[in-house]
Amino acid sequence: MPSAGRVGFASWMSSLWLYTLLRFGMFFALWGILLLAGLGGLFAALIALLLSIPLSLVLLARPRARVAAQLEARLAAQREARADLDSRLDPEHHDD
Repeated sequence: MPSAGRVGFASWMSSLWLYTLLRFGMFFALWGILLLAGLGGLFAALIALLLSIPLSLVLLARPRARVAAQLEARLAAQREARADLDSRLDPEHHDD
């Protein structure tokens, strides 16, 4: 039975896909700008990759934090469900 604060798989995956698409979008936008600036294709891709990493840390902090929070909520829910199952299977076991 899902708890009120539990993050669903679809919600988590949609946040993860959004973050992934934003990362790819940032890379391809930088690559396109560098190509328009006259840099060669492979060199522009390398520079775009190097620029997109620190820029994504700053510009995509909120989507990344949302994915991380949802992942932590899912892991906590799994730990809680595991502890509940363990206590139901071994009612004499106590974590005092």
